[in-house]
Amino acid sequence: MTPEILIGNITLFILAIFLGFELITKVPATLHTPLMSGANAISGISIIGALLGANVAYDAQQTAVSGILAFVAVVLAMINVVGGFAVTNRMLNMIAGKKRRGA
Repeated sequence: MTPEILIGNITLFILAIFLGFELITKVPATLHTPLMSGANAISGISIIGALLGANVAYDAQQTAVSGILAFVAVVLAMINVVGGFAVTNRMLNMIAGKKRRGA
């Protein structure tokens, strides 16, 4: 990897961090549940990518580092998906509870 490509990738990563922060802080409370559902879908795609990466590392008989990184990626993405769905479910139950009490 050339230094120009590395600097470009780091710059893109930092810009994505700033954009993500600005986007999340501007989201109204009524949109948090749909936004979290979208984030869960993206994490599901990450799980598929990590599984494919683990398969490539296994087939190519590469070093253990790539297999370990793929395993860590799968575990972290699964934690994100399960936690996101749990929080989304809890938020939806809270909204449903308010509607039942108000009616």
